[in-house]
Amino acid sequence: MSYRIAVDTGGTFTDVVVADPLHNLTVNKALTDHSRVFNGIKEALGVTAAGLGVSLDDLLSDTSIFIYATTRATNAIIEGKTAKTAFLTTRGFKDTLVLREGGRPNAYDFSISYPAPYVPRRLSFELDERVDAEGNVIIALDEAQVREVLQQLKQRDIEAIGVSLLWSIANSDHERRVGELIAEELPGVPFTLSHSVNPVIREYRRASSAVIDASLKPLMQTHLKNLAIDLEAAGFKGELLAATSFGGVMSVEALGERPIYSTRSGPSMAPIAGKVYGHAELGARDVIICDTGGTSFDVSMIRDGDVVFTRETWLGERFLGHLTGLSSVDARSIGAGGGSIAWVDPGGLLRVGPQSAGSQPGPAAYGNGGELPTVTDAATVLGYLNPANFLGGRLKLDVDASRRALATVADPLGLSVEEAATGVMKIASEAMVQAVQEITVNEGVDPRECLMVAGGGAAGLNIAAVVKEIGAKHVLIPRTAGGLSACGAQFSDIISEYSATLLLDTRNFDFRRANDVLAGLDGQMDGVASDLEARGVLSIERRYFVEARYEGQAWELELPLRSNSFDGQSAVDQLIQDFHAVHERIFAVTDPGSPVEILFWKARLTAVVNKPSLVASNDGGTDAPRSRRTAHFEETGSVEIGSYDGPALRVGSRIAGPAVIEEPTTTIVVYPGMTAIVTSYRNYLIETGV
Repeated sequence: MSYRIAVDTGGTFTDVVVADPLHNLTVNKALTDHSRVFNGIKEALGVTAAGLGVSLDDLLSDTSIFIYATTRATNAIIEGKTAKTAFLTTRGFKDTLVLREGGRPNAYDFSISYPAPYVPRRLSFELDERVDAEGNVIIALDEAQVREVLQQLKQRDIEAIGVSLLWSIANSDHERRVGELIAEELPGVPFTLSHSVNPVIREYRRASSAVIDASLKPLMQTHLKNLAIDLEAAGFKGELLAATSFGGVMSVEALGERPIYSTRSGPSMAPIAGKVYGHAELGARDVIICDTGGTSFDVSMIRDGDVVFTRETWLGERFLGHLTGLSSVDARSIGAGGGSIAWVDPGGLLRVGPQSAGSQPGPAAYGNGGELPTVTDAATVLGYLNPANFLGGRLKLDVDASRRALATVADPLGLSVEEAATGVMKIASEAMVQAVQEITVNEGVDPRECLMVAGGGAAGLNIAAVVKEIGAKHVLIPRTAGGLSACGAQFSDIISEYSATLLLDTRNFDFRRANDVLAGLDGQMDGVASDLEARGVLSIERRYFVEARYEGQAWELELPLRSNSFDGQSAVDQLIQDFHAVHERIFAVTDPGSPVEILFWKARLTAVVNKPSLVASNDGGTDAPRSRRTAHFEETGSVEIGSYDGPALRVGSRIAGPAVIEEPTTTIVVYPGMTAIVTSYRNYLIETGV
């Protein structure tokens, strides 16, 4: 088998990246079909197959690996379309999901309504049992009461159940027994036990993980099963893998058992691609990745050559959305994609997003019935997009429809359509600048010292302006930018994570208990590693992490361990030094006299697999524009610019702005005063002129 396919289905577009036997990557897009996801995949693959000179049937039958990333789980949570789920917990803790951990976006804004819990209080049930922090049983589980509660759930047509009992991380016997009773009383109803999905000490995070995972099981198991059926019917005989939130892939069967890992799986792939491109082009180890799709703008980071992870993974707005509680790639998202809708608020201010036109009906320019103005419509009005060559000519843009849509915000503000379109682009860009600063400046990182890599179908429209505003000198836009997350899936490995909770203090460090925890994590990885080695992976890598804090602090910071055991006091001293360094970088202060507490232990197993490599090119080409057209910029007004055919450009070409470069799946705007350089890998390095 020769080909390797990666797919990322978003709210607006489905991105497909195909790697051929020579490691050449081909990117194509199609509008996402939310009723049957394979329809959009099939359309994009059909275009790719035609470009490769093979039939769609031959392409699929000759594919060894198919990697699938999707926003289906995330969107279902945000839109409230998950299964009807019940929450079972220890008596006295019914309001764990209601109270959460406190906090709100603005501490002094009392106009925001208190957020609803993930599971309504009427579907939360208390069980008579109690285990203490040492794992001792204080009150035995009342099995008769559990059966009575389960019969109530049956009468209410509950579709999934999340179970989170107090201190189940210290003694999971009660939770396990509740799971057995669910299987007896409600056969076929999926459930999740909190100690197995997220064994953390904090009740809300563990409970939230359990109910989110359970609520996704009916939806995602059906979704993944249908995809597998459709692929098999289309002739695919290879291995089907799914992307996860921690930047790797796993089997679809395993993901069906833990669908919470699919939340944020699409954005988690973009930094993998950014790491590969940044290192290949400039040897960069600190990279900021910006991924602009149809619905959102996602920002993530590579720091010192490693992907940055977080446990603060919110689905929806921070504090107002829902927290997965699990480790995932740290990707911050805002509603500022190509489909983000522009509107005028009651105070007469122009706003952009977070609402999106999606793929149905989509921006007005798509001609599918959309009437609301979007960022894509603004770019169309300003002349940045070629109406006859969008998606390689497969979708004709309706300029008049875009102008009518923009007029709905231009007229109330007393602006021309071009002025309103410029305003939309500037507001979207400013929101992106703030998102980048949040993940960099707020985390102790100077974005001017990092390489910025941009992708997504809408990335090229304004990313150069965003980077210039930040103060960075250049931004790298890969030629495969239109499918950056799907490209990341092409470069990803098989990754699994394992965790445990144990509170230790560096003043009286318990070496035996620490080494027992690490040995337990190693034991969990051993079986998986054996299976993966039998499948012929290139190598197995193991890394270990802890989450630690100074005594008295409320929250922890993650830092890597130097080995999988503590051999003596020198290892503890090294951990303390490493924690000081992380604390200094993030908060610009350390407290050398304070002991360090460790709460959480984690191991990550990475199975390195064969994957495409970037191929440099010396092919000939041209420096001349394919055509010329009028475009509007704030600095120059309406001017004539050159429009360049990206695939036909010569390596080493320097294109001075204002200009546009058209790739089959994205358009790159080179603003006045900037220069785009075609690199040896046929990517685009834009010098901002800063």
